[in-house]
Amino acid sequence: MREVRPCRPDDLPQLATIFWRGVHEGAAPRYTPAQRRAWLPAPPAPEAFAKRLSDQTVFVAEEAGTVTGFMTLRADGTLDLAYVLPEVRGSGTADALLAMLENAALARGTTRLTTRASAMAQPFFARHGWQVVAPAPQLRDGVTIPAADMARDLNCPVLTSASEILCAPS
Repeated sequence: MREVRPCRPDDLPQLATIFWRGVHEGAAPRYTPAQRRAWLPAPPAPEAFAKRLSDQTVFVAEEAGTVTGFMTLRADGTLDLAYVLPEVRGSGTADALLAMLENAALARGTTRLTTRASAMAQPFFARHGWQVVAPAPQLRDGVTIPAADMARDLNCPVLTSASEILCAPS
């Protein structure tokens, strides 16, 4: 059974591993080895990764005692990181994490979320009502990494059919 919960300090080493695997294994269908190396050249050190997350709200998905994914939310409404283990992709783990994150954002009065989404993540976010605001390719070590800035108005219901009216990004 999957549990989605706030992150605990002892989860952080697992999150660093999920981040590394998400980039280097999970993103392999859409990114070249050179792009993945430029994106994340080395596994993040748990201490440095913990510092990066220290001012964010972090939710984790756990199954049978193993953390299988996580998402982070900055105070300004930016979804910073969204990663699941490659072997749980398509299982609903990311859906559950996003629902928890969106509910937490609404509870604190946030009405609009933004993210910089990888080519892998864009279809997932689009299914959940996020819209591309602008292309946002990243240049790292001379390598272009495709991405897009996306946003979701939390006051706009998620589409359930193609015939429904879209909320326009503000």
